Amino acid sequence: MRIIAGQYARRNLFTLKSNLTRPTGDKVKESLFNSLGQFFDGGQVLDLYAGSGALGIEAVSRGMDKAYLVDIAAGAIEIIKKNVALTKETDKFTVIKRPDTVALQQLVQQSCQFNLVFLDPPYAKQKISQIITKMLDLDLLAPGALVVAETDEQTELMTVPGTSLQKTLNYGHTTIRIYQREQ
Repeated sequence: MRIIAGQYARRNLFTLKSNLTRPTGDKVKESLFNSLGQFFDGGQVLDLYAGSGALGIEAVSRGMDKAYLVDIAAGAIEIIKKNVALTKETDKFTVIKRPDTVALQQLVQQSCQFNLVFLDPPYAKQKISQIITKMLDLDLLAPGALVVAETDEQTELMTVPGTSLQKTLNYGHTTIRIYQREQ
């Protein structure tokens, strides 16, 4: 797995050698970022179930100002830190080892508001709609923010009031839905 484009392009990333994470493959990641507009003009990104941190790092590589990379697994946090070190710009990243809802509360206390959010929880623990609702309730999503939710092809998601489904992308057994916070 590698960083596809931007200032960190072609750097190989570390991944966790276990079943605890399910990294988004390079082809899916490239297609996803192409559909998001490829490059960004600043803003903050949250990767709530970061695994290796690849999506948040890719977003910063493509122009986001700062990424918050959250995971609960100690092994994943170590891999994320190694991958952030590869960028040589560690000040653009905040790594948080917390459960999702605890991390969201911490981010509220830090007055964070995100322009882009990646939600790719382990398939067995799907709770994407509830997390989007919580982020809206906590005002963590900037007006017009995009929320990218990755699931298996069998998982159905409800659209959360306050958001609209912009795109659905299918890649084999992976489905990606892009929601936008209504303004």
